[in-house]
Amino acid sequence: MIHQESFLEFLHDMIPETSDRTSIEPGTVGPCHVGSDALIGIKRQQTNPTRWIGDSWQAFADVLRENGIELRESIAARGTFATDAGGTAYGMPHGVVIARSAAQVSALLKAAQQYRVPVTVRGGGLITEGESVAFGGVLLDMTGMSRVLHIDTDALTVRTEGGIFWHSLAEELRRANMDYLSAPLNMTSSVGGTLGVGGIDVNSPRLGCSADQALALQVVTPTGDIVECSDTLNAELFQRVILGYGQFGVITEATLKIRPYTPLRMHYFYYDSLRSAIEDLQMLDKNDASDYSGILTIMDCAVNLLVAFDSDEREAAFKANWQARLRGHGEFGFALCIAGRYALRPWKLGEAWFLFRRKRELFPELQRAEYMRDGKMVDRTVVFSRAVWKFWGGKQMVIPDLATSSEKFVEAVERGNKVCRKYFPHYTLYLVGIKLRPEHKAHYEMSCIPPDAEDWAYGCEFEPMIGGHVYSRDHLQSFKNAIYDIGVDLGGSYYRFGGMMKGYIRRVFGDEVVDRHLAMKRRADPAMILNRDVIF
Repeated sequence: MIHQESFLEFLHDMIPETSDRTSIEPGTVGPCHVGSDALIGIKRQQTNPTRWIGDSWQAFADVLRENGIELRESIAARGTFATDAGGTAYGMPHGVVIARSAAQVSALLKAAQQYRVPVTVRGGGLITEGESVAFGGVLLDMTGMSRVLHIDTDALTVRTEGGIFWHSLAEELRRANMDYLSAPLNMTSSVGGTLGVGGIDVNSPRLGCSADQALALQVVTPTGDIVECSDTLNAELFQRVILGYGQFGVITEATLKIRPYTPLRMHYFYYDSLRSAIEDLQMLDKNDASDYSGILTIMDCAVNLLVAFDSDEREAAFKANWQARLRGHGEFGFALCIAGRYALRPWKLGEAWFLFRRKRELFPELQRAEYMRDGKMVDRTVVFSRAVWKFWGGKQMVIPDLATSSEKFVEAVERGNKVCRKYFPHYTLYLVGIKLRPEHKAHYEMSCIPPDAEDWAYGCEFEPMIGGHVYSRDHLQSFKNAIYDIGVDLGGSYYRFGGMMKGYIRRVFGDEVVDRHLAMKRRADPAMILNRDVIF
């Protein structure tokens, strides 16, 4: 029989980690702590951080239990959280606490400050760079706080706990004939986690990111204070927590804007030019010509512009004023173009067969009969989440992204597309705009919103279709580095710049901005225990 301590030591030895061990900036000389699958010459920004092994753990655990906080230390409980959706970062907490109330979270953080125990907060765990993976310390699972507290149909607001998944919030709102404004495309993300990183949907070009919909928050600070904050109440805390990557507090409750529920009608326009599709997307956004818009590529020669509407009136206005200006084709017209393309290139019929299979598998998921009524999608919450996870989820996921101003976006996507083509046989791109709110400028600093963007920012996720293939971590790291280097070159930003990619922070934002935020972090979190190794 293997003793628990021996098994933990075995796991610790098996999990690759860096020691000392800060990221090494390109161009410097020093050790490169990598896993056993390392290839010579591959620049790494950071692999797994050093595991925290503190003598204070037992005293900390005793204090938690004295405060009535359930601490789970079994292998099974901890192993559930060993990785995130990316499947490339692995770590084990010393123990797991399921959040039940702000008071409980407060007691936990006060004890963590006293004993200097790292606290890693986790919602849906859908990030891919290890941001919600605990390398020792305590893992705080927020999904225990998942109640909708109040829906105000007159004020068009909802008060909800931060650990709730977006699809659960949408179900509660639907019962009151209400709906969210902007949410992440994958609805199995948590509300609190999303507000900390942004949250981008196909209605973000019109309504902004999910974080823009937050009116007020209840936050537990790193030192354990329970604070209500908004843009007018404790505004500095609010501005730092929103889009703050979990550095300045734990979101336990949020008040969000909502709206009356409406079904939507989706239109698809097909392009064989990525540049033309992006230009048309930006034209629609600039002229407020649609309620929802985005681009999803199947192949370089099969680019799909999605355009959707909440009302018949808006749809009619689009058809009258804007549809004829689009350079894309309908489904039949595009089928003729593709047939002609491969008739002239018979040696590429395998590519045509892949394209056919991909469309046959993916598009029915967006138009399932149980979610459609009279040609309208009545439950986009389920449809989008189901399709996203079915077609891009897996044991390993890497989804590097670029966010730029409108003017730089075409170049960023075209350069990123070439990188994808170099590293993977098949991949997809997801492109969407984000309407910026001038009054939220303070929220956007050091976030996924590029500093030079005005009116709209644009983001593209580069998603290799890994499927059953196995790639070394170095292959995946090299791919991500190549994408992120484009962002550095163009002065853009990223949705996923934390965790294993935190070595890019200073290269992207510069020392002045990073040092100012680091100083704020040290004031707010003296022991630097909350979500360490994500940004700082």
